[in-house]
Amino acid sequence: MSSYETACRYFDQASRQVGLSKNMQDLLRTPEREVKVEVAIERDNGEIATYIGYRVQHDSSRGPMKGGLRFHPEVNGDEVLALASLMTWKTALVNIPYGGAKGGISVDTSKLSQGELERVTRKFIDKIYDVIGPLKDIPAPDMGTNAQVMAWIMNQYEKYRGFNPACVTGKPLELHGADGREEATGRGVAMVTRDTLDHMKIDMTGVTVAIQGFGNVGSYTAHFLDEFGAKIVAVSDASGGIYSADGINIPKLIEYTKDTGAVKGFPETEALSNEELLTSNVTVLIPAALGGVLTKDIAKEVKARCIIEAANNPTVPEADEIFDKNGVIVVPDILANAGGVTVSYFEWVQNRQHFSWEKSRVRSELDRIMNDSFKLVWKIATDKKVSLRVAAYILGIGRVGRATVLGGI
Repeated sequence: MSSYETACRYFDQASRQVGLSKNMQDLLRTPEREVKVEVAIERDNGEIATYIGYRVQHDSSRGPMKGGLRFHPEVNGDEVLALASLMTWKTALVNIPYGGAKGGISVDTSKLSQGELERVTRKFIDKIYDVIGPLKDIPAPDMGTNAQVMAWIMNQYEKYRGFNPACVTGKPLELHGADGREEATGRGVAMVTRDTLDHMKIDMTGVTVAIQGFGNVGSYTAHFLDEFGAKIVAVSDASGGIYSADGINIPKLIEYTKDTGAVKGFPETEALSNEELLTSNVTVLIPAALGGVLTKDIAKEVKARCIIEAANNPTVPEADEIFDKNGVIVVPDILANAGGVTVSYFEWVQNRQHFSWEKSRVRSELDRIMNDSFKLVWKIATDKKVSLRVAAYILGIGRVGRATVLGGI
């Protein structure tokens, strides 16, 4: 099943609960615009390299479209379309005035020099600048991109449109980024984890957690959960995984990965595979890496009582059915990882107003939105006797549907 087919399956489940007509389902499911462009650059050795770039703009009924840019060799049109639709429901779920979009370039950034990466980024903006902007579609960082890439995007866009810091979010602080944006997704995941455990009546102190992925999202998630008193016993990245029954020293691990670039070999831990991490004996499992990692076969072996989806699309539908049958609580990606787009919204607001917030305000506003959204999704799930995933889609689809009808076709 493709990424988009998976997204549509979840959409269809919630649509039946909401009672949407087939015509309305088709309207909400169909993207407004799909852009596919050639991105050709001259490499440092003089050779010409050609990559394919994508930008899918799914829905603008609730405001300008919003979504990340990922640079990864597995980026394709189907994946970008699926992620764009998820952004539509995600922004509606946390009730910020955006629609959904997503983009990316099919490129292995590990094989590019810094200069080549900059040229790829600027050429991509040359191809799409006329369909993005602060009131149309605002990109942000995703897999393979960061604040530096956003800085190049802002600079290249401004060559066409003049000073416009609100054209992109996730920028460096020196270029009008938001203090707290880098940590936002991970902090949001940690807040949702705490809320989930509270509703499950499980004490946060000492609760065991396994996190797959230790990039930006995974490391900040671990940082905040450690501060909240949880015990992180297993962590993994592309190099492999580490385990310690007594708990991993997260502050030291973060420093270790800054020096080595990987969690592998961290002192006083045992090695384990990514699959072993996913099936480890913990209370909370947090997939924070690539999509599709929780397969049907792995789901049968999962021992965690709750799964917090920090990654996009980490659970295949067949696995989701197994978790539901086994009573495993799954907090869906469109809720769990919404902290990033929420603070991107704060950054956009600050840029539009030319006024900066303090980090304490960013954190408190983020915490409030994540807590309120979680409580509402939990209530819908309880009242309608559906999973948290279906409840989250019900909330997001309902808000988008009402905005579409009120605005008119």
